[in-house]
Amino acid sequence: MNFDITRLNNNIEKNILIDLTYSFNKDDLTGTDLIKLDDVKIEGELFKNSLGNIELNVDVNGIMVLPCAITLKPVDYPFHTNINGELCDLFKEFDEKQINFQNTIDIFPIIWENILLEIPMRVVSDEAYSNVKTSGDGWRFETGEEKRESPLSELMDFYNE
Repeated sequence: MNFDITRLNNNIEKNILIDLTYSFNKDDLTGTDLIKLDDVKIEGELFKNSLGNIELNVDVNGIMVLPCAITLKPVDYPFHTNINGELCDLFKEFDEKQINFQNTIDIFPIIWENILLEIPMRVVSDEAYSNVKTSGDGWRFETGEEKRESPLSELMDFYNE
């Protein structure tokens, strides 16, 4: 995701439009919970602000595939994030050492880190609860909606008599 920013730095162009669809390979997903991340749509622009600093403003949309927390089957999880800020500040947020903004800029680290921030702690598929056992020998699953009798209710009845 390299962009030539020399024309932007020399005030020949006012902005650089970004319109990409990117599919991440298995090496990119290593060390994450992501199973698959294809066809991520990245739309926005690079431009110079009134102070002469280069800013990035992009929307990132896609569907990440994550393992279900109960069945471990793949679950599609749609996400959307907006990235807006000066490039120097955005790179500092993620401790990236992008020093030279003279000729080209690679926005991949910024996009990747913001996608990682969108990964939920856990996802559960809709069918995960369809085959789950809700009661057994001496136990049952309670959702909190049932009227629950206190274990001390018998003692309270004895005390009130």
